[in-house]
Amino acid sequence: MTTTAPSDVRPDPPASPDDRSLSEFGYRQELHRSLGRYASFAAGFSFISVLTTVFQFFAFGYAFGGPVFFWTWPAVFVGQLAVAACFAELAARYPISGAIYQWSSRLSNASFGWFAGWIMVIGQVVVVAAAALALQMVLPAIWSGFQLIGDDPAPTSPDGAANAAVLGVVLLVLTTLVNVLDNRVMSAVNRIGVTAEIIGAVLIIVLLFTHSERSPGITFHTGTGTGGLFGALMVGSFMAAYVMIGFDSAGEMSEETHHPRRTAPRTILTALGAAGLLGGLIVLGGLLAAPSLTDGRLGVDGLGYVLTSSLGDGVGRALLADVVVAIAVATLAIQTAAGRMLFSMARDGRLPFSGRLAKVDPRTGMPSAPALVVGVLAAALLLLNFASPDAFLAIGTTCIVMLYLAYAMVTGPLLVRRLRGRFAAEGTDETGAPLFSLGRWGVPVNVLALVYGLFMTVNLAWPRAAVYDPAGGHWYFRWFTLLFLALTLVVGAGYRAFAARTAKAPAPEAAEASYA
Repeated sequence: MTTTAPSDVRPDPPASPDDRSLSEFGYRQELHRSLGRYASFAAGFSFISVLTTVFQFFAFGYAFGGPVFFWTWPAVFVGQLAVAACFAELAARYPISGAIYQWSSRLSNASFGWFAGWIMVIGQVVVVAAAALALQMVLPAIWSGFQLIGDDPAPTSPDGAANAAVLGVVLLVLTTLVNVLDNRVMSAVNRIGVTAEIIGAVLIIVLLFTHSERSPGITFHTGTGTGGLFGALMVGSFMAAYVMIGFDSAGEMSEETHHPRRTAPRTILTALGAAGLLGGLIVLGGLLAAPSLTDGRLGVDGLGYVLTSSLGDGVGRALLADVVVAIAVATLAIQTAAGRMLFSMARDGRLPFSGRLAKVDPRTGMPSAPALVVGVLAAALLLLNFASPDAFLAIGTTCIVMLYLAYAMVTGPLLVRRLRGRFAAEGTDETGAPLFSLGRWGVPVNVLALVYGLFMTVNLAWPRAAVYDPAGGHWYFRWFTLLFLALTLVVGAGYRAFAARTAKAPAPEAAEASYA
């Protein structure tokens, strides 16, 4: 006689290869796995967001470097491509949310990895604030009614800085709402926005080059700069350094991606590659099409001035509207990545209020609490803009330094692993194909990634008075990045010491898994 199960009891569906891949690391599938290859690419590309960041920092780069600052773009691209190649290898072997935290923990130890994750998530919060501030560079240029405070829209003026904070807070309210709705809604907004950004970027490139006023030879001319040509290029590189970050977001979304071992490595590289190509052409096109390189406007109003002056108000404003879409989607994507980092660390019990931060709504597949935390903290940072216009640059530079340092806390331990022969180059993805690997190029590429990352971290954080406190009297903005980083480390160390004394159980150790 056979027994049958009650009709209302059904066995659990068989785990997919993607879910089994996650269970290997001791986690169960909670986030909804709904992202395909294009959505994964969009996650990385929208964080980079060429239109957002190039329009935001073009004026700054030109003001210090002159036309020659264009050459900082390919230099930064090569360095970041080396970092992205290392991350692509790790995304194939560790397809887990909280990429930087997870990778650093498994390559080094739990404590070092915790600080990498802590620095990264704080940096991401600052990036969210910096991205939201970019609206000030385009909305008042489209319509003067968007200048809600005062009359001067320049982000370095008191009126412009305050207005930037107001516009940024409004945007953060909207992105936070999308981030708590459903990951399918978030993904759809992301894909549509990235598509619009790519189309807009291509149109801008074509129109700028067809309205060229001079030859590419202008890129060998220098501006006034700071500290000679070398100093001008070091400061001019800030723009490229700020643009080409966030490609790791494709790995950050691994737990929501189909076939992440195969998909994430490719989308990390293609997101950076597409951004590098489009961004470089936009910068070059802007220099060639600018009505004047000497009237001072290019170093103040940037690319918005080039579009409206060279292409006419109608076309220029239409393209600037596309930039607004790019800024909104970038802010959304960065907030999502920061939320996933908080979720991953909280899931391991490594943060205050971990139980709440690690909770996933089974209906939406979204950890809503991290999105709210990131939105509130980023909005609080925007309030600094009311204190001084110099906060705009201080916030922007600080977030880059934080991310570059966190990246180095991955590429450094990875290089040590390689040199000790403990890096597993073999393995297969969900389709049975070999995992992405740099092979014999692993060590030289890794060395370049680490050296470049550390050099740029120092360059960005260097307290140059001419950059961070040009008017004088605000020493704290000159040292803002170093002070913010020191505060981040002190708060992190203080929390860990407090948690160690009060913990009733040891924090989970980072698994060595494939690297053992």
